Amino acid sequence: MMGTAERQEAPVASTAGARRSDEPGGVQERPYYRTLWVEEPAKRRRLPDPVRTAAVRAVLIIAVTLIQAMVAFLCTLAGSWLAFPMVLSGVASTVVATWAALDVWVTRQVWTQRNGVVSTPSSTARALRRERRRARRQARVAERRQERIRRSGGAEQLSHS
Repeated sequence: MMGTAERQEAPVASTAGARRSDEPGGVQERPYYRTLWVEEPAKRRRLPDPVRTAAVRAVLIIAVTLIQAMVAFLCTLAGSWLAFPMVLSGVASTVVATWAALDVWVTRQVWTQRNGVVSTPSSTARALRRERRRARRQARVAERRQERIRRSGGAEQLSHS
């Protein structure tokens, strides 16, 4: 996150519509400044550190596995002696890549179980909660009103009700 003091502004040579001061009726020419970037809020929450570490590890292992598979295929096409060892190592690294992908899933499940989950309730649950809050609020208002009547000795009540 960049603070306003750290934000750099770059001059942009934009003089569209501005006249020079040496022209008759001219305006003082000023450079137009615009920020280099505009910070936008993240659309999704950041992954927890252990999950992100497992995901990065999985991506690297899967990338190496794909490269190995491609090299094994090209060695097979070329008839190289390296084809057989590459196919064997490709099979082994496929097993490791599968383990890495499962590790991401398991790590995420464990983290969620230990540290709780950020729930995003469905619209139905939200509506039910809203109704319960409204009912509690009305009950509190009615109770306050009754308490006020009791304290004042019924002076606020109309005589005919």
